[in-house]
Amino acid sequence: MEKSSSSSSLGPLGLDIAQSFFKPIQHAAPPSPTKRHAKISVIGAGNVGMAIAQTILTQGLIDEIALVDVNPDKLRGEMLDLQHAAAFLPRTKILASVDYSVTAGSDLCIVTAGVRQGSGESRLSLVQRNVKLFSRIVPQLARYSPDTILLIVTNPVDVLTYVAWKLSGFPSNRVIGSGTNLDSSRFRFLIADHLDVSAQDVQAFIVGEHGDSSVAIWSSISVGGVPMLSFLENQQIVFTKETLENIHKEVIESAYEVISLKAYTSWAIGYSVASLARTILRDQRRVHPVSILAKGFYSIDGDDVFLSLPVQLGRSGVLGVANVHLTDEEAHRLRDSAKIIAEVQSQLNVTNLVFSDNNSSIAS
Repeated sequence: MEKSSSSSSLGPLGLDIAQSFFKPIQHAAPPSPTKRHAKISVIGAGNVGMAIAQTILTQGLIDEIALVDVNPDKLRGEMLDLQHAAAFLPRTKILASVDYSVTAGSDLCIVTAGVRQGSGESRLSLVQRNVKLFSRIVPQLARYSPDTILLIVTNPVDVLTYVAWKLSGFPSNRVIGSGTNLDSSRFRFLIADHLDVSAQDVQAFIVGEHGDSSVAIWSSISVGGVPMLSFLENQQIVFTKETLENIHKEVIESAYEVISLKAYTSWAIGYSVASLARTILRDQRRVHPVSILAKGFYSIDGDDVFLSLPVQLGRSGVLGVANVHLTDEEAHRLRDSAKIIAEVQSQLNVTNLVFSDNNSSIAS
């Protein structure tokens, strides 16, 4: 499918009215050399990809967005549907194509594309097929936008962020997974709901795998600046470890519940990824729990693995890892989570992925 955008030509002769509609300013200075054109590309025009694109468009964050998908008809339909909302959105150029050249010059490339699980297919087989899909996607993004930041959303996000890092040849600070940013939002919502406060006043992190081995950092939770657990203890308010574990279990099961009710998740991940995009492109240097190369942090050693840690994000990607205090039990669970991810990677043989300028391969 040919890439499309709005056009200023009208009539059978293709008259360009843009230059004649407005009278130009005489002796005008050229645009400032510091003026920046911000561009995001979203790979995958499914429910998640379009929720992310729609949320980003409402924020006035970028000048241009490019959509890429393998289905040209759906892709053009989604592009037109968004373009028709132009009167209600901040001005943004919207492009769409099955050709990755449309992503050229992107500041941020967000990958949501993934294969669907077949009937009776094992999770391991599904992951391996997504690895093969990424071997066709990531090198193209690296080719057309060699200075971009990759933000991976496709699940299992931790393993596939590692795959994207290997396939891109990028430094690790420019390859990020959406990780537990959404898990942490669900966590904050549940705590806020229990305490009847705004979730924005709750500081709480889920770290580790975006999955069953995730770790709730109870020891660092604060509400309105007040450390929650120490406050409960000082006030002699009785709570049990089982109560805390049940809240964490509810976080883990939240996505499954949404999927069972509406067949997919979309809006929450859309807002989650849009918040990451804003932090990165606006260089806001906020702390988010996202999937990064974790080796060397919090005593995680051994194989290279990506998992979520509380990190500071900015215009160059990952700026640093926050030194959040963990209890011995929390630190132990985090290391166990890293081992689980490493075990999945060893079964997939993804540790032998190699980068190539023209294509990608898995070393024999």
